[in-house]
Amino acid sequence: MRTVRQWARDLAMGVRFAFGGGREGWTRALLTAVGVGLGVALLLLTTAVPNVVAARDAREQARADHTFSQPHRPKADNTLVVADANTTYGERDVRGRLLDPEGPKAPLPPGVDRFPAAGEMVVSPALKDLLSSSGGKLLRERLPYRITGTIAESGLIGSHELAYYAGAKGLAPRIDNSRVARIIAFGEKVPGQTSERMDPVLILLILVVFTVLLMPVAVFIAAAVRFGGERRDRRLAALRLVGSDSRMTRRIAAGEALGGSLLGLVLGTVFFLIGRQAAGSVEVLGTSVFPSYLNPSPALAVLVAVAVPAASVLVTLFALRGVVIEPLGVVRTAKPARRRLWWRLLLPLGGLAMLYPMVGQGRENGDFNQYLVTGGVLLLLVGVTALLPWIVEAVVARLGGGGVAWQLAVRRLQLSSGTAARMVNGIAVAVAGAIALQMLFAGVEGDYSEATGKDLRRAQMQVHLGERAVGTGAATGAGRDAAGQFRATHGVRTVTQLSMGSLSDRRKNPEQSAGITVGDCAALRELATLPSCRDGDVFTLTGAEYDEGVSALVKPGRTLYLDPSYDNDPGREIPWTVPHGGALRQAASVEGLLGFKAGGLLLTPGALPKGADLGSALSSEIYLRLDRSVPAAEEYVRNTAARVDPLADAMMWTSTRESTKFRTIRQGLFVGAACVLALIGASLLVSQLEQLRERRKLLSSLVAFGTRRRTLGLSVLWQTAIPIALGLLLASAVGLTLGSVLLRMSAAKVRVDWPSVLSMTGIGAGVVLTVTLLSLPPLVRLMRADGLRTE
Repeated sequence: MRTVRQWARDLAMGVRFAFGGGREGWTRALLTAVGVGLGVALLLLTTAVPNVVAARDAREQARADHTFSQPHRPKADNTLVVADANTTYGERDVRGRLLDPEGPKAPLPPGVDRFPAAGEMVVSPALKDLLSSSGGKLLRERLPYRITGTIAESGLIGSHELAYYAGAKGLAPRIDNSRVARIIAFGEKVPGQTSERMDPVLILLILVVFTVLLMPVAVFIAAAVRFGGERRDRRLAALRLVGSDSRMTRRIAAGEALGGSLLGLVLGTVFFLIGRQAAGSVEVLGTSVFPSYLNPSPALAVLVAVAVPAASVLVTLFALRGVVIEPLGVVRTAKPARRRLWWRLLLPLGGLAMLYPMVGQGRENGDFNQYLVTGGVLLLLVGVTALLPWIVEAVVARLGGGGVAWQLAVRRLQLSSGTAARMVNGIAVAVAGAIALQMLFAGVEGDYSEATGKDLRRAQMQVHLGERAVGTGAATGAGRDAAGQFRATHGVRTVTQLSMGSLSDRRKNPEQSAGITVGDCAALRELATLPSCRDGDVFTLTGAEYDEGVSALVKPGRTLYLDPSYDNDPGREIPWTVPHGGALRQAASVEGLLGFKAGGLLLTPGALPKGADLGSALSSEIYLRLDRSVPAAEEYVRNTAARVDPLADAMMWTSTRESTKFRTIRQGLFVGAACVLALIGASLLVSQLEQLRERRKLLSSLVAFGTRRRTLGLSVLWQTAIPIALGLLLASAVGLTLGSVLLRMSAAKVRVDWPSVLSMTGIGAGVVLTVTLLSLPPLVRLMRADGLRTE
């Protein structure tokens, strides 16, 4: 108990010293608090990430309306027909739904207080702003509904989300379309839906991302509590003079750091609340949140509140282990003992030892041990902070003569290399982690992206009109009108229309069936090599993967049925007779617009049943080549598609398709990296200003003795450049090592993405250079003669 009382008394005395030293004490405490507060704000933001993810998922689930496994329901007074009318504007997705209530008890979507009438819509605030701006002119043409209200926050997943609900009539006949469903509630759990098991490699990515992003925060907090170290030690020497022993002085020093960290907790909470409120007005890489999402987990927030002050005390005691504070001064000017290397090497080696058992595991051999992954990555990154002071000390001890600015910088580094290393430790850790992550993402990217098989030379856009759509059926006048509208669209060069369906030899539960593709001769030549072609011809395709049963099914004179009936999926069963003679020929399938060899039959419009309504039997696809010299050509195409059919799906073609989860994790990394880089810059600037403030008298003395200000400015640049160069070299080595181990763990081929390595290194150097340049104006002010004044 006596020891506890001594600790409490000495820590409390240190807290009083932190805030009772006049302007000098308050300045020092405020600098420490700002540095700690920036780190605390980011830690609180991180503790809120699980709640952000959960809140967005809950909102998304609450407004879920239909899936591919939606059960069939009869019309009732509590049913609603909802249609997916999503679109894209520029690079941004627009979530759209058409609503057709079938009774007074139809469910309302979250965030909507009444159903919009036909021709009306309710929109998100962000979409309303976009539609009213000059940049939303083309989108306004695509959504010709009158705005009657806005969607409340409960119906949106982000403050900048573009979304709308529009009223519609007559959607029920299109319920067979995969984009239209009849529901009785939003957020309904559909039977048969199961949660998908998370890919182990994606879990590895998430663990490493969190570890890499949080490690620099911890480093900066540890550096911030050591601000004002030299002046603090001189004050402690005065305490020794009045009778305190060495242990008591260390506890008082820890109390000063504790005071600054407690104030840092307060400032960090303020910074977090300001950032939380500002988060609702910004969008980063297409992701936005509401301030209400950013509620830190209570348990994690308490952990931050306890861990930060405790860490400040421990870091201070650790820092003072090699400083001898005597009544007549501080033994710091003498040559310090050389730093030992052996224990510093144990940290990265221990990290490699923790990761080694999982090498080669990949996604096929079970989950990665999250504790070993986190611990191993942490030890490797902590190894950077441990090795860098030794490297800086060893290198600067061997640096010799040069210009005056160089000699001033080198001598300063030789006297206090640890301070310089602490300043760049955080950026070195961030760069090392970023290099490892870039290598890991680049190495496994191929596993989460696949080639689409699309030939971008033949078409750049595809419009799916679907069944029962306006303009469906290549043989109908409406179908030709749809193609004509696309041909008349600004920015379109060529239009190819193909309609797809299926044939069967039985009306009920068909055992044999074949796909059919309908188009004019020019369109069919995109799929097969035709001997000759005229309207009314039919071709059986050869060379496709699944064409064995086509010749047995398609016999001249045989009656087959378009739109056959399957179990629980009734069709209209339109009869069609296989033609005789030269109207039925074979054609060799080629890899064309579809990206694969089509099978089944090719029909020209004249071969379809005369007078039959084929709207439910065929779905229409329109392929377009664009004039890339026309700005926003794809937007004109989407507008035409919306006029032809509000449920048309206009898609830009790409050569590859990427996993949504992988893209989300990478997007989260970029958002987190932006926040960490902002913290790095702000903390480095505070650290640089604190160092300059401590050296104010020295700088003023040098100017008074005739040293040019330009020389002192260059010396500050050299003092920053030397440690950061060494830190970035060490970060590159550790990052490459960690990246290689992570790639081996994910069973991916180890290759160095040198452009990413150089870019990450350049970003780190750029941040430090920017901070150094921003510190030059305060440096000029500190070099004035009034810096020699003593109060």
